[in-house]
Amino acid sequence: MKVKFVDLTRQNKIIEKEILNVWNKQITNCDFILGKEVELFEKEFASFCGTKYAVGVNSGTDALFLSLKAIGIKEGDSVIVPVNTFIATAFTVVYTGAKPVFVDCSEEDFNLDLSQVEDVLKKYKNKFNIKAIMPVHLYGQCCNMDEVVNLAKKYELLIVEDACQAHGAKFKNKPAGSFGECAAFSFYPSKNLGCFGDGGIVVTNNESIYNKICMLRNYGQKEKYIHLELGYNSRLDNLQAGILRVKLKYLEQWNQQRIELANYYIEKLSSNKNIVLPKVKNDKKHIWHLFVIRTKQRDELRKYLAENGVETGIHYPVPLHLTPSFKWLGYKHVDFPIAEKFSNEILSLPIFPGMTKDEIGYVIEVIQKFPWKN
Repeated sequence: MKVKFVDLTRQNKIIEKEILNVWNKQITNCDFILGKEVELFEKEFASFCGTKYAVGVNSGTDALFLSLKAIGIKEGDSVIVPVNTFIATAFTVVYTGAKPVFVDCSEEDFNLDLSQVEDVLKKYKNKFNIKAIMPVHLYGQCCNMDEVVNLAKKYELLIVEDACQAHGAKFKNKPAGSFGECAAFSFYPSKNLGCFGDGGIVVTNNESIYNKICMLRNYGQKEKYIHLELGYNSRLDNLQAGILRVKLKYLEQWNQQRIELANYYIEKLSSNKNIVLPKVKNDKKHIWHLFVIRTKQRDELRKYLAENGVETGIHYPVPLHLTPSFKWLGYKHVDFPIAEKFSNEILSLPIFPGMTKDEIGYVIEVIQKFPWKN
């Protein structure tokens, strides 16, 4: 049997007719840029996140970048960023002229180790002019946002949530994206809510941030040809917005399928002492963008799975402080021991809506048959 890491054709078959209707409407109406579908999707997604406003942009990366710009991050500032995340999180800080200040991850849930965040703030808040914190809800599980909010209040920080992997995740029954000044989501095709290309969105309860990002995404103009500030071309495509409107109706159902698959993995693999399974606290709704295990025999297991037809991923193989593009920050090996340890142990198993019981059963069977070195 062959099991893909992600198979988007399963969900696309379910919504094919609705997607074709969206396409045909676009051809008929020729409503391509910042059109009606974008406006409607923004309202629907804001409602989904429990926020007042949403602004569609052209990628999750731009959603983070424009969020930072909108809250006033600039050259000379610094922003707290987890070292265990996709590199775009930290790149967006640099795009503003500011510097990322990395913090290690928690052994418990892969997210920011918030005790270390406070240690960094005590030592470097004034020295580095730390103005904001960017918690990443990694793999689909929220950070402890009570602690993030408390730290932000205590140290006068702004919060930009990186919710690019957390569409529908919750902390204490409150949706990801509704805690900070604003939050960024990505609609890259493989996300829990993905379009047919690049796309992103910013959600916020702050009207001034909303108005600012509306201008920044569209050449800095509030009305046509009246450019109030230096802006960008970062608009969510109207066709993609129409596709996202269709898929948003199915998101809760698809997330529930992911939860059931993750629970099955956990049930069947819990007896394997060579694997560390992901943990979820009762106050969090994990929507399993990725199902990430840890094992000291990661590379051998990954090869064995591939030889038996099972695709896997590694998210992420190099902690940010060790990537060549961030050498200039001056970090070195052992600065963030948990992230470095995890980068050698983590393995993402297949999980996606439409994955069958036979497929997940086969993945589990192959893992259990692997010649473990006890």
